This record gives sequence, C-alpha cells and structure tokens, in this order.
Amino acid sequence: MTKKVMDYKQPSLKGTLTVPGDKSISHRSIMFGAIAEGTTTVSGFLLGEDCLSTIDCFKKLGVDIQVDGTNVTVNSKGIDAWEEPKEVLYTGNSGTTTRLMMGLLSGTNLHTVMTGDASIGKRPMRRVADPLRQMGAKIAGRENGQYTPLAIQGTQLEAMDYTMPVASAQVKSAILLAGLRANGTTIVREKEVSRDHTERMLRQFGAKVDVVDGVVSFEGGQKLTATHVNVPGDISSAAFFLVAGAIAPKSEIVLENVGVNETRAGIIDVLQQMGANLEVKSDGEAAEPTATLTIRTSQLQATTIEGALIPTLIDEVPILALLATQANGKTIIRDAEELKVKETDRITAVVDELKKLGANIEATDDGMIIEGPTRLHGGKLRTYGDHRIGMMAAVAALITDGAVEIDDAECIAVSYPTFFEHVDAVLK
Repeated sequence: MTKKVMDYKQPSLKGTLTVPGDKSISHRSIMFGAIAEGTTTVSGFLLGEDCLSTIDCFKKLGVDIQVDGTNVTVNSKGIDAWEEPKEVLYTGNSGTTTRLMMGLLSGTNLHTVMTGDASIGKRPMRRVADPLRQMGAKIAGRENGQYTPLAIQGTQLEAMDYTMPVASAQVKSAILLAGLRANGTTIVREKEVSRDHTERMLRQFGAKVDVVDGVVSFEGGQKLTATHVNVPGDISSAAFFLVAGAIAPKSEIVLENVGVNETRAGIIDVLQQMGANLEVKSDGEAAEPTATLTIRTSQLQATTIEGALIPTLIDEVPILALLATQANGKTIIRDAEELKVKETDRITAVVDELKKLGANIEATDDGMIIEGPTRLHGGKLRTYGDHRIGMMAAVAALITDGAVEIDDAECIAVSYPTFFEHVDAVLK
C-alpha cells in the first residue's frame, strides 16, 4: 500500500476531461465477445485492474484477446470452444467478474475454480449461487458457496422464472448469462430496475430479449454474433469530478462522452434536486446513451435519496455523502443496505472517514444522515482497499482546511488508473 498526502489548499477547478471507460460495460464487452462467434472489437475499454482480471480469466479459458491501449480485440470460436483451464481463475478485486462468470460457467461443460483477493473472499456469493442452483448449477464453495474459492462443474441448465429479492445488476446478469445456455425461457422480475447493460448488450450481439415493466425474458440457446462495442465514459468515475466541480470555489469542469444510461444516471437527478449548476447536453444514443456534462460551483440544498433512485446511484453514495456535507440542511440516504456488501461496508466506512474530517454524519441501518454545510478539516483516512472511498477522500481534500492523507492510493487503479493525473489537470 502506498500512502498519499493531498494538500490542495482549496483550489478552483477548470478544464475538460474524458473519464475512463465504463467499468460495467467493459467487463461485459469481453464476456460477450468471448461467448460470440467471430471477432469482437472494443473501443474505449477501461484499463483498470478489475477489467484486466476479466481478460485474464478468459485467456485462461483459451480465448484469444489482444489489447492495444484502450482498444481490445476478442477472437472467439464461441462458448462451446472454451477450454477447461489448467489453473484457478483469479478475479482480483472484481465482484462483477466473479458473479457474472458464475452464471456463464455454470452452463458450460467445464470444471472451473474461481478465487479473488481478500476483499472478494468476504463478499457474499450465495445471492448468486442459490438462484443458479435452482437452474441446476453445480456450485461448491466455503459455507455452501457463500464465499470464494468457488468450484463450478458445468452442466445442462433449465430456465426459471425468478423474482429478485433486492435490486442487483450482478445477480440479474448472472442469471441472464446462465439463461443463454438453459432449456426454455428465462424470466427475471425486478421490483426496482437495476442497471440494464446486460440486456442492452444481449441485443447488441444479436439476441432477442423482451423487457416490459421490469420483467426481462428471453429464450435459451440463442447464438451471439461478434460485433463492435464502443464503451462510453463511466458515470461512476465522472461522479467524483461532478461533485468536485460543484463544491470547489470558482470552478467549471466539462466531462465529455459520459454514459447516461437512465438505470445508472441517478447522480444527475440528485445533483439537479440539490440545485447544482449542471448542464447535460445529449450526444445521442447508440447501444448506450452519452452526454457532455458541465458542472459549476453551486449553492446546494439538502435532499432525500431513497427508493427506486438507489439502484441507479449505488456506487455514487460515498461521493454523494461528501456532497451533502456542503449542502444546506439535512440530507437523508435510505434503502441502501446493498452498500454493506460492496468492496467494504460502505455505510460504516463513509461515515467513519468523513467524521474524521469534521463532517456531521451518522449511520443508519440502511444509509446515513448528513447535516450541512460543514467546514471540513484535514486528517488521516483509511480507504479499506476500496477505490471509491479513496477517491472520495481525494475530492474531500480539495475543500479541507489542511492536508488529507490516505493509506492506500493504489486501490484507486481498480476503476480509475488516471485519477490523480486528471485531478492535476483541472487544478488552477
């Protein structure tokens, strides 16, 4: 772990940035390219550690993948040509890789073992394993498949009609990917719609998928055809600069080519609710909608973030908590229990670390309550190895009286390898 001390002395922020490619879409571009027959090309790929773990896993399955900067080429003979790996598939810190591959591998004729880093070893996997087992999957692991390492013996799967107990794109996607190899029609019902990149990409690769009122259904056995995937900028990465531009003095930041898929863009809704000086200029919509976002220093009002909005911004809650410390009034975040099973318990981590900077913030069972505005001071913070906690601390350092030190700057490379370069680029 590499410590980093940030003493920015409350600068203005000005400039134009293109944030790295969307992590969720980058993962899926490799997975779908490996399933499909032919050559899939990907542009704008995120060269973060999580996505590189996905590439490494598929290389071990015998898929030819070439990386040239942010352009990736996947040459595949289709899922039936995958080879049984001679070694363990290592997914690093990536919950997306681990959980989605559980669905993919369950319907093959291969025996595979997956494990990840210490953080992955603590994250719950039965939320995926149990519904997959209802389809006939053979998954073994610690505590009956709750924790990695996981051993998967591929087998013929049967489609099912499944109602999601909580909104989780990873669980939904694992079931849909398993459904590709299942007999019959796989149906997934969501009470609150989670991010829909898997459904969109299934269509992009030629599958017929029906989505009506939160119900996703499609027939198993469909063949996917290789195509080109253009990965837009990751709104979860853009979020840190949206908040920075709103709270730093005399600032204006332009973020180009940001993905604004409505199942992911809840942070835009919250910023607008809070009165942020934000402009959204649509670039149009291909497989995924994109926009140019311009954020300026703002007078912010507190709000309540809850219900159906939560799945659309679950990864942005840490940085939104920081934003709320600078808003007038009491901001309430609720219905966010999912934060407890992320890279760390993000409710506890966010509250504990922001308190060290002087924030008036308290944890609740399903979220947090923040009173603002509060003048923040410097301090020494833990990242818990969580990239989003690390970036939240760095943005906080832009407005604190005094320096902020984090214990692990390297963890940020999971999703945003060029983060500190981009901070330096907009400092004025």
